[in-house]
Formats: sequence, C-alpha cells, structure tokens
Amino acid sequence: MEGVWRKAKKALGAGLCVNLPAVAGDREDGASERRASDAVSLDSTVAAAHASAPNTPATATAEARALRRSKSGGKSSKYLHFLLLFQISSFSEVLRDFARMCAICFDSMKPGHGQALFTAECSHMFHFHCISSSVKHGNHVCPVCREKWKEIPFNRSLSSIVPRGRGGLNVNQPQLPQQDAYMALLRQVPNRQREAPVLLASEPVDFNDDEPLQKLEAASIGSSRTVEIKTYPEFSAIPQSSQDDFAVLIHLKAPYANPEQVTGRSVNATSNGYPTSRTPVDLVTVLDVSGSMAGTKLALLKRAMGFVIQHLGPSDRLSVIAFSSTARRLFHLRRMSHSGRQQALQAVNSLGASGGTNIADALKKAAKVIEDRSYQNPVCSIILLSDGQDTYNIPSNIRGARPDYRSLVPSSILNHTFRLVPVHAFGFGVDHDSDALHSIAEASGGTFSFIEDEGVIQDAFAQCIGGLLSVVVQNMQLNVECVHSGVQLRSIKSGSYLSKVATNGRNGSIDVGHLYADEERDFLLSVSLPQCREQTTLLKVACAYRDSLTSEDFQIQVDEVKILRSKSPTSEPVCMEVDRERNRVRAADAIEAARAAAERGALSDAVTILDDCRRILSESFASRSGDNLCKALDEELREMQERMANRPRYEASGRAYLLSGLSSHSWQRATARGDSTDSATLVYSYQTPSMVQMLQRSQNHCPSPQGPSQVQQPRILLGKPQPR
Repeated sequence: MEGVWRKAKKALGAGLCVNLPAVAGDREDGASERRASDAVSLDSTVAAAHASAPNTPATATAEARALRRSKSGGKSSKYLHFLLLFQISSFSEVLRDFARMCAICFDSMKPGHGQALFTAECSHMFHFHCISSSVKHGNHVCPVCREKWKEIPFNRSLSSIVPRGRGGLNVNQPQLPQQDAYMALLRQVPNRQREAPVLLASEPVDFNDDEPLQKLEAASIGSSRTVEIKTYPEFSAIPQSSQDDFAVLIHLKAPYANPEQVTGRSVNATSNGYPTSRTPVDLVTVLDVSGSMAGTKLALLKRAMGFVIQHLGPSDRLSVIAFSSTARRLFHLRRMSHSGRQQALQAVNSLGASGGTNIADALKKAAKVIEDRSYQNPVCSIILLSDGQDTYNIPSNIRGARPDYRSLVPSSILNHTFRLVPVHAFGFGVDHDSDALHSIAEASGGTFSFIEDEGVIQDAFAQCIGGLLSVVVQNMQLNVECVHSGVQLRSIKSGSYLSKVATNGRNGSIDVGHLYADEERDFLLSVSLPQCREQTTLLKVACAYRDSLTSEDFQIQVDEVKILRSKSPTSEPVCMEVDRERNRVRAADAIEAARAAAERGALSDAVTILDDCRRILSESFASRSGDNLCKALDEELREMQERMANRPRYEASGRAYLLSGLSSHSWQRATARGDSTDSATLVYSYQTPSMVQMLQRSQNHCPSPQGPSQVQQPRILLGKPQPR
C-alpha cells in the first residue's frame, strides 16, 4: 500500500485529503509539515474524476465528501484508501485516452489505422504528417512540453517514380501500397534514453562471431533463366575492300526479376526452411559520424538506415561500422530477423556525431568483418557514406602530387579478380572528398553517388540496395574469338570492366562480374577486316557465369557474327544500336577529358570539350532519328557545363557531379547525382525495375498529409520503345 499511495500522490501532483494516514518511513518531525502541505480539498479532485468518469456512482462521490471530514485511522481510513484508488484508476483511464490523442489535431493515434506516428525525444507522440507540417513552418520544439528537439522529423510530398530504361524511356509500373512496417518496427524499439546503446563494450580480436546463415529452400527457378546475348555489326553488308575499324556491338541482358525479388523482401518462412526467390546478401554499412554530421544530417542518415534495415530479409545479414576519428563495429554480422532488425535500429538510433574523419580505419574494419566471417552469403557488398575528407591518412600539403587514394582500400578487397566485394560510396553534401570516394569505389568495382540534396539520401540508398538485393549473375566472363583468318580484334570499349586483347588480335575477353536482375551491358568492339568477295564470318561470342541463387554454372554460345560483301558501296544506314553505344562511349570519354582539363585549372577548355561532344552527338544518325538516349546525354553534358561555369561552382558540386556521372557510365550502372532519382529528370539512367520499385517504396515510405485513402497517383510518361 505504501508504494501505491506514494505513486498516487505523485501522479496527481497533490495530496488528496486533509488528514493523511501515517506512512512508514515518514519522519515524525516533518509529518505535520507534510500533512499541511498536502492538505487540499477532496471535493475538486472527486468532482473532476466524477465528471470525467460519468459511470462512477453518485453515492461514491457523496461518501467521499463525508469521509473528507473523518479522522484518519480505522475502517474509515481504509475505505478512503479504496475509494481514492478507485477514483485514481478512473482518472488514469482519462489520462491514457488523452495520451492517445495527437496534441496538434486532437484526433486518435491508434496504431494500425493507416497513419504513421512520430515519437519525439521527449517521448510525446504525434501524427507524422501533423508534426512534419509543424516543423515545416519552423517549429522545432515539442508542442506539449516545449522541449527543443535535436532531431526533427523530415517529410516530403509523395512523388511517383517510373523506370527509365537504357533508352531513357518511362514505363508504366504498378503503384505500391503504403508501407507501415518501418514505423511499426520503430515503435517497438526501446527509447534510447532509457536503454543502453547496443554497442560492444570491447571488440574481439577476430570478427568470426557472425550469426549462422538461415537454412534456405531455393525456389525451383534459375534453370530457365539465362543471360540474353545479342550481337550487332555496324553494317550488315560492306564493300569487298578491307576495313580497318569495323564496329561490332555485344549486348548482354541479365535474367528477369521475380515479383518477390523486385520488392526486396523474400517470401515468408516455412517450418522446413526459408524459401527465397532471390540471393541473400551480407551487407556492411560504413557510416561517417564525425562532428560535421551532427543535426539534420545524422537524423536523415538514421532514417535512411532504417529504410535499409526494414528491407533486408531474415536470410540477409548486416553489420554496421561507425567512424569518426576512429572506427568501431556497432554489432556483429547478424541476420535481419524481426529481433535482428529491432536491435539494428536501436544501435543506429543511438549514434551521435563527434570527432574527425578516418575513412581508411573504417574500411579496414569493414574488410575485417568480411574476411573473418565463419559463414558466407553468396552476395557481399559494402556501403560507405561520408560527408568529409580523410584527415588522418591523406596528406593535403603535397603540391603537384596526386594523393594515393587506393591506399584507403584494404588489399583484401583490391585483390579479388571479379571484385567480389564492391564498395558503393556516397558523398554526402558538398564538403566530402569526391576524388577519394570515387577512387575507392572504382578500385573495388563499386559506384560513386553524389548526394547533393541531403534530403534524398534515403532514395540514394534505396536505389543501391534495390540492385544489391537483385543479383542474379556472378563471375561472368565474356569471350570473343575471331573466325576468319584475316579478321583481327583491335580494341574493346568496356569502360571500367577489365578487358584483354591477345597480342595476335585473334581473341579477347571481358570480366563482367555480377549483374543485377534485368541489367544490361553493351561492349563495343573494333575489328579489322580483310579484302574478301564472299560472306565473311567475323566473330564467335560466348560467356560463362554462375547463377547466384542456384549456384549453377552456365556456358552460353551465340551465333557467329557474319556480314555480306558487296561489289559496290551500299547506302545502308548505320545500325542504330551501334550508333547509340558509340554516342554513349563518346560522351563518357568527353566527360573524362573535361574533368582532366578542369583539374589542370582550364575550365574554359573543359566547357569546350563538352560543347564539341554535344555538337557531334547532335549530328549522329541516332540523334537525327530522335533517339532518347542522345537527348539524355546532351542534357547531362549541358548540366556539367553549367557546373563548370567558374572555379567555386566546380569545387562545390561540379567535380562530384562529373565523377558520379563517370562512375555511372564506366560501370553502366545507376548512381545518384543531382535529380537522377527523380522521375522527372532528363539525365540518362541505368535504373533496373528492381531499383525503381525500391525507389517507389522509399518515396511512399511516409504517408501523405491527405492520409492513405488519398495517395497521389503516379504520373505515367509514355514513349515509343527503341529497338534493340
């Protein structure tokens, strides 16, 4: 009774009767002072409770008033205890009902009613769209207790995303429903003010404490899904004279993505195992939490990581490395089961920002997590995000010498033949070291994205994991062999993919590595042809790869590339596919040349290089035919020219924008830069359907202010597909 009595008084903030019964532990000399200070009229308390609880009998109220005049002790005191507890319980129900109301709109906040809820640092809860609207108008304090928030909710209006294929066209995609899973999961995470952060007090010497893999029941797919290979000669017929630079295009397309694979989450578990339609991944995220990340940046990073955690399945494993002046592992590589996601969210939400930026130490620790694994999922990748420059490992006072950024990448990552552990780097804001992050990504086989607008960090992460969760092909190698004795292979335009041409020019190869579902690759070959009067067989093309889900090895041989030899010149137009790829390669080369000129300080020369490339593209056969890729490339080059208008503009965003574009074109893979994740962008994109669907989920992650019943419908931009 003692504890209940004390809690009751504390909850109501005052005493409830004139003559309080003696409570064990009260000091005698202060008892009278306590009773005097606690003495208030019970009439107001009982009346308020009765008004809020109309079902309370009127006789109970009358008895309470009568008992107010009785002395403490005996049966009356015990009855008073009972009556007060009864009234307190009724009053507590009123308080609980009030706690379920949003203090802004005064509507109910019951979970599961289609509206996201936001719990502030002070533990007060509001409708997410209510509080985000309040924050939008400059209110950064709690409407209830007026406590100033360090982390504010971030919202944006719903916008639709439609996929843009390699032709720059938009395709109709079904709209996804609102996603409440993240908010529901986040509400189950204990408040970080009450719970200790999930950080290891001391890291083990070896990181072989990774959680065992979940038993998988591979779906009966993969045997009918093979890589599609097509070849396109520059012309189907040429004169009988010799040719020194004849172009042949090799086009690859990975198998399609299953519906479950597109959404990023695997199907439900069964009692016998976990059937899955996609390949599980081991993911290590390396997050910058230096002092410059404090405030909104860190809040947005936590939100983006929450999205990543939500969309990893129980067979996927995640480990998080946080770094500032030093790096630390937040938790071991663990499966993202329900409890795993909860603890991962708790660990991420406990992060604070301070210190410097030590990227090398962070990557070293991430590589150790991967090297020391006791178990391995088929796909493994690292996501690196930083908003600053490594001040611990890269000297900045050496004039004329380019820093050795590759030294930041652990040797275990560099030594993989097929770059099995790519580092996908994200430059956050305008103060990051884009040269360093681009070099890290390039050396490891990953991509570099420039998050200029801090608010799109979640979209950038969503696009990346949309690809990582849809890997269908691994260790792919493309082989080319000349057939006719007079044909020689001169060169292979393969971007950042490692390619080899034999000394005698009779064969060559390209290490393609892994492909996401529905991902496409184009490689442009240059061959020399002998004089010949008959049909000439140029090349044999074959590829070998492994299905990442079934571990089945495939060998694919395609038809030989043949051309006719005519006695007189023909008026046949150049192959559209070859001309489009030639334009794409030309634009990528121009971007690289412009960047080199800009780094020399010759911004005017850089702008001229891009302008000349735009002119050549406009005169190409593909451009005159209305090719959408040419339009997208021209828009991208124009944007780069604007960002090279002056040195401050180039230093602030031009360099990072160019490097992200180079990364995208050299790997033929989508990166985030500018408005590239926006459905209205004109910039060329390599987005796959899996990436687009994940972007849709990201942009639909927060309910609109109109509620779930008034979700904005996606805009459908139609276009005529380009022939392949």
